[in-house]
Amino acid sequence: MSVLQLTSKAVTKKVFNQESLFILDVRNENDFKDWKIEGVNFEYLNVPYFDLLDGVEEIIDKLPTDKEILVVCAKEGSSIMVAEMLSDKGLTVHYLKGGMKEWSEHLEPVKIGDLKDGGSIYQFVRIGKGCLSYLIESNGEAVIVDASRMIEEYESFASAHNIQIKHVVDTHLHADHISGGRNIAEKTGATYYLPPNDAEEVVFNYTGLVEGNDIVVGNTKVAVNPFYTPGHTIGSTSLVVDEKYLLSGDILFVESIGRPDLAGKAEDWVADLRESLYNKYTLFPKDLMVLPAHFSRISELGGNGEVSANLGELYERNTGLNLKEAEFRKLVTENLPPQPNSYQEIRQTNMGKITPDAEMQREMEIGSNRCAVHE
Repeated sequence: MSVLQLTSKAVTKKVFNQESLFILDVRNENDFKDWKIEGVNFEYLNVPYFDLLDGVEEIIDKLPTDKEILVVCAKEGSSIMVAEMLSDKGLTVHYLKGGMKEWSEHLEPVKIGDLKDGGSIYQFVRIGKGCLSYLIESNGEAVIVDASRMIEEYESFASAHNIQIKHVVDTHLHADHISGGRNIAEKTGATYYLPPNDAEEVVFNYTGLVEGNDIVVGNTKVAVNPFYTPGHTIGSTSLVVDEKYLLSGDILFVESIGRPDLAGKAEDWVADLRESLYNKYTLFPKDLMVLPAHFSRISELGGNGEVSANLGELYERNTGLNLKEAEFRKLVTENLPPQPNSYQEIRQTNMGKITPDAEMQREMEIGSNRCAVHE
């Protein structure tokens, strides 16, 4: 029987549609426990590739006969070999094209909604990393917010929709992924914005993302209004788009809140984080749609794969927004999850201080984003 292939895009659709899938992950146990492909109706079996070199007979009975089977490894090669061994035993199986490295880099554009004076806002879901970026377009112009380093995805989308990228924004200096913002700006001539308080160590030119200075997209007076909301970083800045959408960066997520420790400043920034969430954000209209820069759990995805929530609803159900001050401080400074892989090197890269090659950048980003704290 032939070995079949599934792309990251195809698997992403299965995640969005909550389809069933059985995943045979042949990476090492620690790698599997640290980070895997997640789906609401996915089942898993983790058996390291080296345990299967002498044959797959011992796992045949552990594999379903009524579900699609996907074999996964780090880069593709091992999963192809295991899939071929299973195929020789009469099973129909797939392998993941490009392995977990390709899974980490896949971006899936999802339309969030229309703007009142024409145009649309799209969310680019980086399903394997939990990163969310945005393209806001109006009258043939666009602003991109919190871009991943796979800039060709935004460029091809803009080209297909006859859109010119005019502005690129990072809501803060990222520590979990390498920003594509500067590269997009250099290639397209767009203006690159970064909060000044996060840019004290950067070694490149930028335009300050400053509260009160609107970024106008197109000719329809669709304004992107920045609001200074420190806490995750000292420069963290939120954007209100079209008086309808709140791009919260890494301050507020659908099921959690941002962590303040990725620059080693947890005790210093916890008060800023609380001020932003418990005071500044309460001044926003409660009917704003919150669009964060990350998600941590597959349960945060909506019916079309989008990640969003009504601000008023979050104040009712997000535990991080309903804690007394002492409880809040304890949550965001103690028992935090592991910090993102290579986060110090990623910060240095986003400052322009180091320039790792493409393969090193991929290695630095492997794993989940880990920018949130959960109750």
